[in-house]
This record gives sequence, structure tokens and C-alpha cells, in this order.
Amino acid sequence: MPWNQPGSGNDKDPWGQNRGNQGPPDLDELVRNFQNKLAAIFGGKSGGNGSEEPSGGSGGSGASRGAIVFIGVVLLIVWIATGFYTVDQGENGVELRFGEYVETTPAGLHWHFPVPFETVEIVNVQKVNTVEVGYRSRDGQQKSTFGKEALMLTKDENIIDIQFAVQYDVKDPTDLLFQVSDSADLVVRQATESAVREIVGNSSMDFAITEGRAEIAQATRELVQQILDRYQTGINIRTVEMQNAQPPAQVKPAFDDAVKAREDEERLKNEAEAYANDIIPRAEGLAARVLQEAEAYQASTIAKATGEASRFSQVLTEYEKAPGVTRDRLYLESLEDVLSKANKVMIDQKDGNNILYLPLDQMIQQGRSGGQLRSPASSPSVSDLGINDSSSRSGRTSRSGRSD
Repeated sequence: MPWNQPGSGNDKDPWGQNRGNQGPPDLDELVRNFQNKLAAIFGGKSGGNGSEEPSGGSGGSGASRGAIVFIGVVLLIVWIATGFYTVDQGENGVELRFGEYVETTPAGLHWHFPVPFETVEIVNVQKVNTVEVGYRSRDGQQKSTFGKEALMLTKDENIIDIQFAVQYDVKDPTDLLFQVSDSADLVVRQATESAVREIVGNSSMDFAITEGRAEIAQATRELVQQILDRYQTGINIRTVEMQNAQPPAQVKPAFDDAVKAREDEERLKNEAEAYANDIIPRAEGLAARVLQEAEAYQASTIAKATGEASRFSQVLTEYEKAPGVTRDRLYLESLEDVLSKANKVMIDQKDGNNILYLPLDQMIQQGRSGGQLRSPASSPSVSDLGINDSSSRSGRTSRSGRSD
């Protein structure tokens, strides 16, 4: 039967006591039973059903001392075990004894005196962190501008909206822990803002927005690193990138017009330079060609004059030897040269009144198509021209500039 059912043969509750229909057991009794069980485990004697005291006072005290020693040993082991710690790859552990620096531990398993004697700070020295100056990214895409950080005054008293992204890591975790009270991101952001204001303040607006972007970013990186090293922050600046640089929204349309005009100016200059690069070499080549042609003409004329002079000298020598023959020969050569270029054909006919048909136009055309006019020796025959035999025998044709 259940132990709590009325009429049961044994009216004992789960704690081994016959309490009948009374209420729950007393808390003191529970504690006493627990002590008795511990004493039994460590060699002591239990008190029977809980109503009797231990047979000897010394045995009870020995069991209590043994339990306390055991618990102390367990707690000591657990406390010592809390001194083990693991440093992951790319991290350094900084051990502090009562807040004072002890040593820096590399990656691996290490042990230190547990709390409250020593503590360990784990610092990631290889993680590349990014700090945004002048804007904040949200969800990796959306950006919100921070006007106090983004607006800078230039040397020519213009205001520009400039944004930077700074990447850094930790090169000395000890300096970062003991020399910096704020977060590393805040320190880097404030140092970058100060450096950018100094560099942009020494630059013009056009330089900062157009060709000086890379130069300003490099100068900012160097100046930020100098500031951080001066304060011994233990932070290393890896890169500084200018994300955006533009005038404020209030004057952006006017600035866009100025930029467009400047771009048109550069475009026209480039076109003019391209035209000059095209026309100047051609003009130089033409001048060189004309000069060479003049030199060739000069050489040809000199050579021709030299040849004519030499020929004249030779003719003079022959003329002195036989003046008459030379004079007749020169006369015939001159007539041959003149008559070969004449277009008039004359017929000398004696004692005849016949009308002759002479196709002069065809003869001239044939002479031209053949490269030269026919000489008197190669003139068409009388039969070819359709002249009567009687008149042809008495007639004589010649080509000259006049009629005999």
C-alpha cells in the first residue's frame, strides 16, 4: 500500500520516521540526516534513525573535518583550473598581476595565477578594423552623412564634404591597454578627423576634389600614424581611402557647372594639341619634300647646263675644223627640230590645176596617236592620198613653216 494511505501497516514517511498523519518533516532533521550520510561516507557512524546521537564525539568531528578538507581540495583544484586560458591564432594575451603588466603571451595554452591575483586580457592583433569618418554604413550599403565630421574648410575658404575610410590593426597590445582609455575606433576616428582638417586646410578646393585625392589620402595616413605613435596608442594604420569629396549640397549645382566648364576647356586643349600634332608633321614633311625637289632641280639644271656647255665646246671644236659642213649640219638639225613640231602641211605643185584632197586632220591625229608626227620621209604616198599620177610626178610635198 502507498506509504501515505491511511491504515497502512507502516506509517513511515520517506524520511524514515513514523509521523503518522502529521505535516512535512522538519528542516533541522533533514540537515541532520544529510550530515549523518556524509559522516558515513567519510568513515563516521550514523545516528541510527536520526533520534540518537553519534556514539562518540570525536568520530563526528573527524568526519566533519574530512568533509571540509575534501571540499577544500575540490575547490582548490577548481580554482587552479581557472588559471588555464587559451590564446587563439592572431591574438596575444596580456597577463596582469593586481593590475600591473606581467608579460605578453603568444597563441597557445597558458596558465596564470587565478583571480584575484592575476587576470588576462586577450587582444586580437591581426584583425583589420575599419573606421568611417564623415559617414556611417548601414547594412553594408546605405550611408548616412555626419556633417560635423564631413565638412572641412579649405585654404581658399571653401567648404567641402569629404569622407574617409580608415583601416587599422593593433601592433602593440600593451600600449593599447595601458595608454588608451577610450575605444580604439574612437581614438582612430578623432585622430583621422584632426589630420584631415589640417591637410585639407592647407589645400585648395579644386585640388582636394580633383587631382589631389590620392595625395591627400596618403598624407592623411602618414599624419594619423604620427599622431597615434606620439600618444603611444599601439595602433597601426594600414590604409586611408577617400570615399567621397564634393561641395555642400547648397552650392553643388554651381560647382557642377564650373567643373563642366573646366572639362570643356581641357577637351578643347586636347583637341588643339591633337590637331597640332597632326598638321605640324605633315607640314614638315611637305617642306622637306619641296626642299628635296628644289635640290634635285638644281642638280638637274646644273648637270644639263654643264652638258650643254660641253656639247657647245665640242661643236665649236668641230666648227673650227670644217666651218661649212658644221654650219649646214646645224641648219638641217634645226629645221628637223622645228618642222617636227609644226602642224601645217604645204604642197608645192607645178604646172597643174588639179584639186587635191589631203586629210590633214586625220594625219595630225594619227601623228599624235603614234607619239609624234610623221616626218617628211614617212609621209603618206601619193596613191594613199588619192592624187593623180600625172600631178604626183610633178608635185613635191614638204613640211615647213612657209611656202616656197
